[in-house]
Amino acid sequence: MLDQYPDLAPDDGEVLTAELVVTDDVLVKAFALGPGGRVDPHDHADATNVFHVVEGTVVVTRDDEEERVSAPGVVPNERGAVHGARNETDERAVLTASLCPLPS
Repeated sequence: MLDQYPDLAPDDGEVLTAELVVTDDVLVKAFALGPGGRVDPHDHADATNVFHVVEGTVVVTRDDEEERVSAPGVVPNERGAVHGARNETDERAVLTASLCPLPS
């Protein structure tokens, strides 16, 4: 099976996740954010993390910046940048996060 996109249906305030690809050098994870759902700000000191907004709209935070990003949208988060996302809409929003290289 080539298509590994999960069917995630989060409730209000909920975030569901699924690991899509896990190899020795990359992790791709899906985040489905219900209305009011959020990925809390965090960082990866030794890896770049790229958000791909694939459905809906999220408010992405990076360090002291915030920006509304709608699908299709790509947001690179450099190593050490504090980043997160939240869904301020009434609809589900889905993003993937690609982390590379994987921390050792």
